[in-house]
Amino acid sequence: MKWSLFAIFYIAFSTLWLTATALPVQASPKSPDAKAKAASQAVARKPAPKTRTPKKAPLKPAARATPVVAGAAGAALAVASKPAQTTPRAGEPEARLIEIYRLIGQARGRDALARAESLVQDHPTFQLAQLVYGDLLSSQTRPVRAFGDVPDTTATAAAPMLADLREESKIRLKALRERPPLGSIPTQFLALSPRTRHAIAVDASRARLYLFENSATGLKLIADYYISVGKSGLEKTLEGDQRTPLGVYYITSNLDPKTLKDFYGAGALPINYPNPLDQSRGKTGSGIWLHGTPPGQFSRAPQASDGCVVLANPDLERIIRTVEVRSTPVVIAQQLHWAAPHSIRADSKAFEDTLQAWRGAKASGDLARVLGFYAPDFRSFSKTLPEWTPTLRGEITSARGRDIELKDVSYLRWTDSADTMVATFGEVVDGARTGTVKRQYWIRRGTQWKIFFEGVIG
Repeated sequence: MKWSLFAIFYIAFSTLWLTATALPVQASPKSPDAKAKAASQAVARKPAPKTRTPKKAPLKPAARATPVVAGAAGAALAVASKPAQTTPRAGEPEARLIEIYRLIGQARGRDALARAESLVQDHPTFQLAQLVYGDLLSSQTRPVRAFGDVPDTTATAAAPMLADLREESKIRLKALRERPPLGSIPTQFLALSPRTRHAIAVDASRARLYLFENSATGLKLIADYYISVGKSGLEKTLEGDQRTPLGVYYITSNLDPKTLKDFYGAGALPINYPNPLDQSRGKTGSGIWLHGTPPGQFSRAPQASDGCVVLANPDLERIIRTVEVRSTPVVIAQQLHWAAPHSIRADSKAFEDTLQAWRGAKASGDLARVLGFYAPDFRSFSKTLPEWTPTLRGEITSARGRDIELKDVSYLRWTDSADTMVATFGEVVDGARTGTVKRQYWIRRGTQWKIFFEGVIG
């Protein structure tokens, strides 16, 4: 996509846009006096969320009402009061907003205004679109000084909200300008079993969630969406710290929206925070979900949640319809790094060899040899290595020296202060029709990989 300096400066809140070009927009039927009066008002558009009685799921605090800045966008209020006319498709409202930016960049003010009016008619709770529409209306009678050019009194009263909307606009455009290299994937996805049909990766620096489809030809990026993360940022450590965790997680369930408060919008997909690596580091907290927004709010500021990953409801609905519970990985990173799949697989050879060596040791029936693959601080849920060793001995005895096959193997890498692998596979003894599904967490210590968690998950 080609971006003009004109459009970029608009997003950067430069006075170049409209001031330099005096956008040729058709006059609105609303008189200048009426527009000035509307532009002086700040009106709350967001109704208090309705509450449903929860059945089972733990609930979080109700949403605060978030008023929309009218100001220069005040002339849009008549449109904003109308109900949405269409059921939005995932990503469609954002695509329409970006098209408006493109038209502004081409000095096609008439077209931009028409598209903006249509967008806010269809999605009256899309606050960012309302602000852009208000600027376009204001440009009919005066130069617009900056993005979100509201009267000084409104700007002072609603400064935090304006800052949030400006940041949302910048970060949406940045993510759409700086696309991942074609055919590349995040470096965490070393190998995914064919049974893992989809995967999710979150890049917090771009406020973006990427949805992948896994097929016989490998991972393919099929969609990406704007998201919001924790008010206090990233790297969750403690219960209530309002931070979003970083790491490799899995979707654990799909919560029926009928059991949730309206605050969560179209539904919720909990993830397994704290995972075994988090627990080994003493991290606390729970209830980290991918969820939607309340009825009166299309999207939230880039950092506005209590630690969850929040999407617009149409985008969340697409994800809920697409992904599978328990088998879909969710990587949450400060910044994703992308690479060609073949180069990523080449980096995983040493770990693959270690995993197969563990399998061979277990098939040999030599308990001491198998225990050499486990870290001294190993845990299997609540059991330490000495407490869990009888379980391992029992598995080896049951195999009776038969070969062991690892089926449907997936492994994902997470590197921060330590280098870790999350391996998931089916363990099937030769001659058996079925086996157990296990997940192991490995950590690299020196030149060796060691298991610090193992558990049956299916």
